[in-house]
Amino acid sequence: MAEKTKGQLLREELFYKKKNAFEVRSADEMKAAKDYAVGYAEWLDKAKTEREAVLASVELLREAGYKEYHVGDKLAAGDRVYLVNRGKALFAIKVGVEPIEKGIRIAAAHVDSPRLDLKQHPLFENDGIGYFKTHYYGGVRKYQWATIPLALHGVVVLKGGETVDVKIGDEAGDPVFCITDLLPHLAKDQDAKPLGAAFTGEGLNIVMASSPYIEEDGTVTPADEKVKLTIMAILNEKYGITETDFMSAELSIIPVQNSADVGLDRWLIGGYGHDDRVCAYTALTALMDNTEGEHTVMVVLADKEETGSNGITGMQCRLLADLIEEIAHNLGGNPNTVRHNSICLSADVAAAYDPNYPEVYEKRNSALIHCGPAIAKYTGARGKGGTNDASAEVMAEVRRMLDGQGVLWQTAELGKVDQGGGGTVAMYIANHNIPTIDIGVPVLSMHAPFEVISKADLYETYKAFDAFCK
Repeated sequence: MAEKTKGQLLREELFYKKKNAFEVRSADEMKAAKDYAVGYAEWLDKAKTEREAVLASVELLREAGYKEYHVGDKLAAGDRVYLVNRGKALFAIKVGVEPIEKGIRIAAAHVDSPRLDLKQHPLFENDGIGYFKTHYYGGVRKYQWATIPLALHGVVVLKGGETVDVKIGDEAGDPVFCITDLLPHLAKDQDAKPLGAAFTGEGLNIVMASSPYIEEDGTVTPADEKVKLTIMAILNEKYGITETDFMSAELSIIPVQNSADVGLDRWLIGGYGHDDRVCAYTALTALMDNTEGEHTVMVVLADKEETGSNGITGMQCRLLADLIEEIAHNLGGNPNTVRHNSICLSADVAAAYDPNYPEVYEKRNSALIHCGPAIAKYTGARGKGGTNDASAEVMAEVRRMLDGQGVLWQTAELGKVDQGGGGTVAMYIANHNIPTIDIGVPVLSMHAPFEVISKADLYETYKAFDAFCK
């Protein structure tokens, strides 16, 4: 083989080229990636709402030796604790041995995902069919939710104060629910509408039942709203619910299907909620696997990111600042100094380049599957509106961390400049004077009921958070 020319060597030294895991990882490393994906898939199938994700995560933390923490408890070096925020958000903390004023390494993901929520007065009957009315949560493409099997998950707080967990549609033998659509033979007018207008939010009504209530003597009840009565009688018998209890409920409609391997080679995982539970799981498992280490590390699993991170369980809540102050005071540090010297990875997914839709991507600045987690220096829409836009210094620091541990990674943005855009929790954390940058797994069909990721990217993202914890 001829020796490489100076130009060829110079090109290798000076040019940037994304590396594919299949080109640079050994067979053993690729097997480790597939093995890691098994645990993730099992966790994801338990974590179909933010409440369920918190419960599944707490189970992992307890198995790893973490103890429950409450604001005001004493902390010391070596402690491993978790705090649950109102059942829908989670903070996991490993207290390091180095001085706390050197800062905290924070990885912040979110565990809410786009879905359909029931309205507070959801139940109605129309021409022999009983329905639930919904209000979609987060950025959904409405047409994707029609004619697929759906499940009902959530909690209801009854009039007497008892909280009841509701889950129908996932277990063997359970009924499922659906949103109906027009047959193509009668869809001429619908087909003529723009895709975004063919399905309306008020039209996303869930089929719940179709039979009238039958009295004990076998006859149809003479009462009004006969199908609605069937629905309420079943729910009341199973859960003790009355119609007024919907007003103190959080009930969501989500896809029935569990995660599954995609493709004959089984290197992709399809499932509901990769955005952003895939970053939650990788960050959490990396934290748990780092039992030693000098740094204090915190993993945040937040709620409400898909609707703006507002509210008492969202990333704009003061609880992050309160916890940093608690940790600082416990360990003899100044909270302002701790925040100033901290660093955060905003752990949220990236849009994977989709060869089926190349027109919306700028390929050289897009995330490719199997090339590792994508670092986004900035997010936002069009003119970087709503972005954190990390500094060059923060980008360089994260580069050093990942390269030092041999992590495969890439840079990416959401798509073409004028095509659209989106944001993450990064700017809310940066508002606390904490340098923050976005990193996450590339996702195909993001925000769909069935999203797709690479097992190689999943594992490299775990390794990225492992490097961050170290």
